[in-house]
Amino acid sequence: MSENPPEQELTDVVEPTSEVDLDAETPQERAARFERDAMPLLDQLYAGALRMTHNAADAEDLVQDTYAKAFSSFHQFKPGTNLRAWMYRILTNNFINNYRKAQRRPQESSSEGIEDWQLYAAEQHTSTGLRSAEMEALDSLPDDDIKRALSDLPEDFRLAVYLADVEGFAYKEIAEMMNTPIGTVMSRLHRGRKALQVSLADYARDRGILPADSGKEAVRS
Repeated sequence: MSENPPEQELTDVVEPTSEVDLDAETPQERAARFERDAMPLLDQLYAGALRMTHNAADAEDLVQDTYAKAFSSFHQFKPGTNLRAWMYRILTNNFINNYRKAQRRPQESSSEGIEDWQLYAAEQHTSTGLRSAEMEALDSLPDDDIKRALSDLPEDFRLAVYLADVEGFAYKEIAEMMNTPIGTVMSRLHRGRKALQVSLADYARDRGILPADSGKEAVRS
């Protein structure tokens, strides 16, 4: 067993990544650095791809293409900066470009990852005007209703909501990933959240979870 304290072991792993001499780095060293730093993000990227595509096979293809492009341009990544955001930008750009080229929306739904969205549905966004009791009522909706409400969001809105509220990226990072101005990201996020909560409130009223006239004006304002 190593006698080094945990803090020292962590330092030994992290510090060399931010001190790489890119000009002197050999292809073999770059490949090893990519495997060490980028491959641990594989599961996160696959989960993100699955939520974007709603299809396991498409998600696998998207991740494979993302890693291939990331590897070929890894010499452009600045060590010590946010590798996760850099990888997600490639993933998101690939998805947007492939989706627009195909001019279709993935139809197959996945049951994985619904827990993140249930947490989001239960979260209180004070700007929406929904009362806390109503947010708790929305949290009791069946998973199928939550999935349906998410699937009904326009693609750009759904991506913005996912990247911000599930992955926790900042506006600037999302703007770079989606290749749009920050103001556009903020607008899509605001409208996406609002549309999602309108849909969830409608489902809740249909199921009798909320009174028929509960929160309509507040949510739609």
